Amino acid sequence: MKILEISSPSPELRQPDTLTTTLSQLESLIKLTETLSPKSPPPPTLSPHLRQCLTHLTQLAPNSFLNSFPNSVKLQLWKLSYRLWNACVDLSNSSSSRAGKEHVELRHAAADILCVAGDVAGVPSPALKAASFYYKTGLIYHEMKEFEFASNCFEKATDLSSKVEIESISDLGERKLLLDINVARARTAWEVSDRNVSITLLNRSKKFLFETADNYRVLAEQYLAFGKGLLAKSDISEAKEALKLMNEGLELCERGLRVVKKTEETLSLKCLRDKTLRFIAALHLQREEYESVIKCVRVLRDHTGIKSGDQHPSLSVLAMKAWLGLGRSSEAEKELRDMVVNKGIPEGVWVSAVEAYFKAVGVAAVETVKSVFMGLLGRCQVSASAAVRVVYRVVGEGGGGGDGLRIREIMVEELVSDERVVALFAGEGAAKERTALHAVLWNCAAAHFQSKDYKISAGLFEKAMLYVPSGIESRILRAKGYRVLCLCHLALLQLDQAKEYIDEAEKLEPNIACAFLKFKIYLQKNDHAAAITQMQAMMSCTDFTTAFLSLSAHEAVACRALSVAVASLSDLLNFYTSGKPMPIAEVVVFRTILVILIQEPGNELEVLKFMKKAQERIFELQPGNFFGKGEVGRRECNWIATNAWNIGTKAGAEKKYELCAEFMNTSADFYGAILDGEAEGNNVMVCKSIILSVTAMISSEKQNKVPMQDTQLKKLIELLDKAGKLMETLSTSNKLSDCQDNSLDPKFYVAYISSAYELYGRINDLGSQQRLVKNFANSKACNPKHLLQIGLTASQGQQQNTEVATFALNTCLSSMLASPLPDYKDVAMVIRRLITLAVIYKGDADDDVVYSLYKQAYKIMVGLREGEYPVSEGKWLATTSWNRAAVPVRLGQVDGAKKWMSMGLELAKKVPGLDTYKACMEDYIAGFEKRLQEG
Repeated sequence: MKILEISSPSPELRQPDTLTTTLSQLESLIKLTETLSPKSPPPPTLSPHLRQCLTHLTQLAPNSFLNSFPNSVKLQLWKLSYRLWNACVDLSNSSSSRAGKEHVELRHAAADILCVAGDVAGVPSPALKAASFYYKTGLIYHEMKEFEFASNCFEKATDLSSKVEIESISDLGERKLLLDINVARARTAWEVSDRNVSITLLNRSKKFLFETADNYRVLAEQYLAFGKGLLAKSDISEAKEALKLMNEGLELCERGLRVVKKTEETLSLKCLRDKTLRFIAALHLQREEYESVIKCVRVLRDHTGIKSGDQHPSLSVLAMKAWLGLGRSSEAEKELRDMVVNKGIPEGVWVSAVEAYFKAVGVAAVETVKSVFMGLLGRCQVSASAAVRVVYRVVGEGGGGGDGLRIREIMVEELVSDERVVALFAGEGAAKERTALHAVLWNCAAAHFQSKDYKISAGLFEKAMLYVPSGIESRILRAKGYRVLCLCHLALLQLDQAKEYIDEAEKLEPNIACAFLKFKIYLQKNDHAAAITQMQAMMSCTDFTTAFLSLSAHEAVACRALSVAVASLSDLLNFYTSGKPMPIAEVVVFRTILVILIQEPGNELEVLKFMKKAQERIFELQPGNFFGKGEVGRRECNWIATNAWNIGTKAGAEKKYELCAEFMNTSADFYGAILDGEAEGNNVMVCKSIILSVTAMISSEKQNKVPMQDTQLKKLIELLDKAGKLMETLSTSNKLSDCQDNSLDPKFYVAYISSAYELYGRINDLGSQQRLVKNFANSKACNPKHLLQIGLTASQGQQQNTEVATFALNTCLSSMLASPLPDYKDVAMVIRRLITLAVIYKGDADDDVVYSLYKQAYKIMVGLREGEYPVSEGKWLATTSWNRAAVPVRLGQVDGAKKWMSMGLELAKKVPGLDTYKACMEDYIAGFEKRLQEG
């Protein structure tokens, strides 16, 4: 029959069904099932049509097993059911994959057909056979995790089997079926977390034991399985329930052993009993009930009655951990040693036991664990992979410090360096295991290295080298090992050993890493010359990158080898002229060099050299490209400028004037750099730097007593002209008066005037000197003290300029007298200097000028308290003015003589302590008047 012919119910099925039609339709569907291929799933309509036929049969015979159908019909249904079931079995046997849901639905239909057919004459235990179909179908559903369908099948099987009187069942298979149905139903209930129903069904299953060993075993195993499931959850309440279930299983084993007598039957129950006891012991261990664990172990050992070397592997482990829990290390040690001779204990279990013992006993376990490891060594000869597993378990994650971990590593070192273990990994056959062991040792050593436990790290790295083949294909790996050993000994300051290892590594694989490690060794030895040579040799390595120069500088700074750091960074600067992309900005390298050099005194010339190099690069690249854009560039530029200023001022304070001038000139250039298209408001600092630079050069000339050349003189004048223009800019923008933060300190203005005046005097530019002083006198920075100093300078020595001196002193005098509290010492000094200038440079030709100065002095003295005007200066005025009358007297110039004698007398009257002089003057004047009258 084709599938298309049964794709929809026939017209007969749409009419009131008849039994014959339904049976015919059912047989057609079963025939179709028998023709199915195991390589393709059944048609999707097959199962629904079967289910529809079963519905019709149910309607025709609602009371199954009550003889509703004739026996011939029942027999036909039984045959059809078995045909369908066998077809499903054939499909399952022919398919390599597990049965799909479509196949199990067909099995379910076969079971339903038997159920509908009911009892049939000549077939023994028909209900149990139908129950068997449901049971087997339910098992498949259970395996597919279709627990609802599985439960439905098991419940139907239970209903069918309940119709049979247990006492009437004599067949062992049928008896076993009753137990299996209940156990399977309990398992399904357990899977859906219906624990109460599950345990109830297990307890109900006890009436189906029939005193057969197999039944006791099956039920006890199920109790144990449920207990193990709860044990894995590690919950206190679950553990109690697990213990209860395991005790039930144990009790069933004991009952079975009392009932069953055959040796072969008791053996399986004894094995199950011992297994259950071991799990009960494990449960007690989990609950830290160590005494109960010991009791279980003793019972198990009494049961076996055999030597410890042949007992179950877990007994020694359980006993050892229990003794450890009770704090009885000696008994635990005995169990641990007994485990060595038990060949049935896997390496993983044994190592786990060792770790537990080691963790509990700690440092006191050192000798025991070492000796036990030596005993284990014989077992590791079985295979190299076993040794790898042992080492991996013992070494753990490595690193972290602590006595326990250190002892582990010591034991591993002894184990892997033993000749017998090394021999296990010889040859090509153990290449994989050798690589694995090398990786375990390497990783553990690396972990210790990261924890700065370099001593243990070095030991493990050395042992790892034992498992690197000596062939040329392992040359790179060996070189790597030597390099890392060099690092370990370098960290331990064992420099000679480090040098030996890196030399070996360089023979195998010369590269930048070897060169850099050699560089570090020289640094540690404080051999700075060798370190610089090695650093330069690094640049010839094929895998060299500029990052190693930066790293070299970093290492050198850490070792306080500043000359090496500067040399590294200086070489790094050479790569910036190549035009290649560099990882960091060039200005950062310059700044780093300067930071290093500034740290120690005496490096001023080196600092100046690199600042000038930076100036050259600024000229080549433009300031924005060198310093960077925006705020970052401004900070970089100001940093160098500020340091140049600070070093320059320090050099000036130490009277190193030539060095001061160089730094101030450099500072002016950096402060004057234009970034982002405009000056950055550093005109004040540029001006200050130029002024101090020029002042320092003049001071240097005087200090060294070597006259400046004309070119130098011209350059200084140009610098001062630049400073003058900047000061005009500052004055125009009101920064001098309105913005105090950006104003030029008057002392710098005075220094500028002083230096410019001196330089203009050297080129005999008297007019420029005069304009310079007049401009200064009109500035707000000027005060009488400054003018006094300028006047004094201009009135004497090589820088003498009478016009400037007269102007400065007159302006100074006016300013002093305008003050509310003049300093009459300075006033007297100015008047005396003005009189001197007038007398020397103008002489008697300008007598009125001189007389006016004396008269001005007299007016100043009028009204002053006694002694307020310096007495010595007053006496000088009185005597010099009186003495000036001598010439007119000799020449007969009566008016001139009277004028100066009167001035001298008047001045003497204002000066305390000149009474005698005054009397003499009055007598002389009276005599002079008398002679004039007589003449």
